[in-house]
Amino acid sequence: GKMAQDMTEKELLKMELDQLKKEVKNERQMVSKTGKEIKEYIESMSAEDPLLKGVPEDKNPFKEKGGCTIS
Repeated sequence: GKMAQDMTEKELLKMELDQLKKEVKNERQMVSKTGKEIKEYIESMSAEDPLLKGVPEDKNPFKEKGGCTIS
């Protein structure tokens, strides 16, 4: 489609209206409920979380294959 800067004001407003029509259908829940659920989920998955426990050297696809030597 067109880039936003190439659109008329009417086209931009229609796009925004279409987005709002989609968003209004989203089911809403209290943050006090969902925040607690998210926290519990994160804590339950922490044992497998590579950001918390790290990645073993032998399983790390991004580790250095060899050093470089400056002579």
